[in-house]
Amino acid sequence: MVYGIGIVGFIAGFLAGQMLLYFMLRHKTKEELLSDPYLKWKYGGLNWLVALLGAYGSVQLYYEYIALS
Repeated sequence: MVYGIGIVGFIAGFLAGQMLLYFMLRHKTKEELLSDPYLKWKYGGLNWLVALLGAYGSVQLYYEYIALS
């Protein structure tokens, strides 16, 4: 059960990271997004970090509220 909760949290975190990137990169042109390699590492890593935090948070919430009930 906890694996399913972790996967759902990871997917939710990944989607939240995508929304955050959409907000942060809305003023960049297509040329800037395609030509700047720094953007790929900086913002791509941010998205994966948010996804991992989503998975971790969902598992912690599962243990706090469901598993111990």
